[in-house]
Amino acid sequence: MAASVGRDSRSIGQQQRRFQNEEFRSAVRALLMTPLMSPDHDDFPAIRRQADALRDWFGRETGWALRVEQEGARLYKRPADLASTMRGLPFYDRRRYVLLCLACAVLERADPQITLRLLGERLLQFAAEPTLVASGFIFTLGAPHERRELVAVCRTLLDLGVLQRVAGDEDAFVHTGDQADALYDVQRRALAGMLAAVRGPSTFRPEDAPVTLDQRLHALADEHVADSDEGRRTVLRRQLARRLLDDPVVYTDTLDAESRAYFVNQRGAMAARLSDATGLVAEQRAEGLALVDEAGSLTDVAMPAEGTDAHVTLLVAEFLATVYRQRQTDAAGATQPFSGMIREQDVVDYLRESKPRYGKYWRKSAREPGAERELAEIALDRLEKLQLIVRDAETVYPRPALARFALGEAEVRNFRETRGVQTAAADALVGPT
Repeated sequence: MAASVGRDSRSIGQQQRRFQNEEFRSAVRALLMTPLMSPDHDDFPAIRRQADALRDWFGRETGWALRVEQEGARLYKRPADLASTMRGLPFYDRRRYVLLCLACAVLERADPQITLRLLGERLLQFAAEPTLVASGFIFTLGAPHERRELVAVCRTLLDLGVLQRVAGDEDAFVHTGDQADALYDVQRRALAGMLAAVRGPSTFRPEDAPVTLDQRLHALADEHVADSDEGRRTVLRRQLARRLLDDPVVYTDTLDAESRAYFVNQRGAMAARLSDATGLVAEQRAEGLALVDEAGSLTDVAMPAEGTDAHVTLLVAEFLATVYRQRQTDAAGATQPFSGMIREQDVVDYLRESKPRYGKYWRKSAREPGAERELAEIALDRLEKLQLIVRDAETVYPRPALARFALGEAEVRNFRETRGVQTAAADALVGPT
């Protein structure tokens, strides 16, 4: 009897530890994808339960601070590469980021509630600031497309939990202007967590303030480094961990000499620790290291995926990889070094030639004459964000990890369901090879 009780207690203990580990992993993944999290998020209860362990892990591995409160959670992620243009909010350009910053400045000075119309009026006052006008920034709210931009910013703030809609309709505001409105609650704690900076911009004296964009970015994000060997190794380890968690792949040839030496010696142990906590699968290659998410949920740009854009992206990926390998083989015996350069026009021409074969899987607009140029731009942009290619002017340079994707033969299936017969065009996509 005593032996049976002992086995049961051990089994319960093992199940509890397994549950704790799974919950911790789920919380890490949720914070990586949603670093500014409202209490309404599905994973927020788990994050509150795992708060101490999460703070320790993120602080040790990445140096990112984590704040967990009743009003929400904020992981203060900072990019390892400040010069990278491959991350950011979807459909945001520089102009829309300016509007987002101005909207946050308005909300910082606002009452606990604010209307969409009042937010727009006060934003116009900030937009008239001489420095912005001198830089060419103009915003008037006089046209529907400008009101649509303001609504897009408000919806971003709604998604982030900075605003909570009480009443109203943003779409009506876009079309009718002053004749429609919306009312929001302002969530102060979420608003305070918008800026993930080591030092706030307002703390600089005018005479000491950085001038160029690069100086400003480093002034906001650069952290203190202890003047010791251990301090420098800690910084290297955290910088590499940030890149592995934020970027699809880290190539050895993109690192400086000191980082490369540390990475080559420590990437196995680092990959094991990060994979264990996140559920990512480490792929160590001669050219670098990738942490792959086989579930596909821990990425902003999924590949492979469903839809025309994803299908075209996979087509372009295979085309670039095939051309790259062929040219590399042809250049093996040549005297000139192989550059790996492929023209963007070659991609456009390939998609035009592929339309008769694959166009039946695409949306109607993608089959129109001339649509291949837009499709090529979408595909190359996605591949660049995944760090599978490098673009320079109108040329493309495939990266080694591009070879892990391939296209299979399309298989059309008929589903006899209540909604009728469907075409499974997405079955033409296959996973990593």
